[in-house]
Amino acid sequence: MEFLTLPFPAIDPVALSLGPISVKWYGLAYACGLLLGWQYIKQMLNTPRLWPGSTAPVDAVKTDDLLLYITLGVVLGGRLGYVLFYNPVHYFSNPLEIFKVWKGGMSFHGGFLGSALAVYYFARQHGAAPMAIFDLAAAAAPLGLLFGRLANFINAELWGRPSTVSWAMVFPDPEAGDMPRHPSQLYEASLEGLALFVVCWWLIHKRGAFKHPGLVAGTFTAGYGMARAFCELFREPDHAHWATKGFMTAGILYSLPMIAVGFIIVQRARARSAADVA
Repeated sequence: MEFLTLPFPAIDPVALSLGPISVKWYGLAYACGLLLGWQYIKQMLNTPRLWPGSTAPVDAVKTDDLLLYITLGVVLGGRLGYVLFYNPVHYFSNPLEIFKVWKGGMSFHGGFLGSALAVYYFARQHGAAPMAIFDLAAAAAPLGLLFGRLANFINAELWGRPSTVSWAMVFPDPEAGDMPRHPSQLYEASLEGLALFVVCWWLIHKRGAFKHPGLVAGTFTAGYGMARAFCELFREPDHAHWATKGFMTAGILYSLPMIAVGFIIVQRARARSAADVA
């Protein structure tokens, strides 16, 4: 029996070519996510009503430094995370391969840890409360995830498991096989990116979440972990990874600590708020 499938859109991974220089959608996605997040952070810092005592934790002009720190944290952390979490044997046997980032290989969980360290360093350098800066970064992070997952889709990478749903697609990569699969990149873009951005936006602009330091950071951390773990059920797992057993995948395993830590941060933020009221 044949099932209906959607044709995979034939989109050139190269967005723009200028002579020998080519700009890929993946690089543009990272740049757009970081730049839009930077502008969104500046806008929030310039909105006094969002902050306790109508005073932002840092001057908006200092977000130029924050953009630089987070960019370094995402790129370095994402690459080292991929090396350590997904293929350490290969990269330790071929250390020069670590620097060949144009061949692909970035880990969100590594980028998350790298950017967290970068945010903490920025806060200490500028005398700001670290948790307030974590909240800012967490509010903007889903924008980067949205663009990044869309770029995964355009590149026809990180495809989903075989499926018979009517919106399944046959991905062009020979390794995907000639079979319809879940477009799991779009699921992740919708949940990790768009839905998580809306939740954080609502908490900030409608519930005054920045007045409860840690609430947005904890919500993002736990929310991403849950969204990623759910989407992993539809995404083709890395069968060579030691964590892939039954329903368990590396993505689920690395997301479980995020869920636990996120809930702890939220509970502490709520406890501090209750103590302040009392």
